Amino acid sequence: MDIKHVIKYGIKLLTNYQRRFNFLASKGFYDKMPDEEFLVRLYKANRGKKLDLENPKTFNEKLQWMKVYDHNPLYTITSDKYAVRDYIREKIGEEYLVPLIGVWDSPDEIDFDALPEQFVLKCNHNSGVGMCICKDKSKLDIEKTKKNLQKGLDQNFYLVCREWQYKNIKRRIICEEFLSELDAGDLINYKIYCFNGEPKMFHISGNMATHDGARLSFLTLDWKPLPFCRKDYLPFENLPAEPVNREKMLDIARVLSEGLPFMRVDLYEINGKIYFSELTLDPCGGYSPFEPEEWDLKLGEWLTLPDKR
Repeated sequence: MDIKHVIKYGIKLLTNYQRRFNFLASKGFYDKMPDEEFLVRLYKANRGKKLDLENPKTFNEKLQWMKVYDHNPLYTITSDKYAVRDYIREKIGEEYLVPLIGVWDSPDEIDFDALPEQFVLKCNHNSGVGMCICKDKSKLDIEKTKKNLQKGLDQNFYLVCREWQYKNIKRRIICEEFLSELDAGDLINYKIYCFNGEPKMFHISGNMATHDGARLSFLTLDWKPLPFCRKDYLPFENLPAEPVNREKMLDIARVLSEGLPFMRVDLYEINGKIYFSELTLDPCGGYSPFEPEEWDLKLGEWLTLPDKR
């Protein structure tokens, strides 16, 4: 980067609160700041408005409230990509899990010779940092992979958006089978928004490998488009066909979200079979840029906050 670009970038940091705050946060400048203060400032930086934790009304505001005041121990389990497997096994059965190959505390413990030709390595406590999707082990740079995994293990993901559920996860590396269908460009991810254990809408996405090609839409439970989107993604021009197992997906979502104020249940359907993807408490970290913005308030009306704990 030449001196002109450095100066231009520096001016943007000095004059733009969002850029300045997010840059300093990424460098750990606010790591010791109390959660409530940090979230108020981060909300201002990302949403451009004051966060009301005393009387939250919108969906995004209520998710921020839950970060501060709803510390249900179950959330740590559902957010841990390794521990959640037992939760899924108990609630709906082993058959919905992507098969597990191994789990380790350090990259140096992994015997790469013993791994199959294709696999997925990832950390259990974060969202993508360190992940390795291996389609051909003969071409894998093992040392680089180990360095990336260590970088993932070193990340304190809780500090990014102060999502309490990630704070006390025991960090591990897990290896799952590579499902070739998951690499398909047109594979749809079915995300079901559940409020008080009841599904309210679908959020579907596809082609997420590149932002320009990615598509994201919100749908009713009977597969009709809802009149809003996210500002950062284009909606589907042509709506994908509804999943064969739509009703079964909704039943699974009810079971996995039972007794919880909010939970997003993410699933795949591959060759007519449902696979569990993940459980999400804070979509987009609690900063979803809905358009029109009034839908932030409409979704907030569905979310009944629990008592503080």
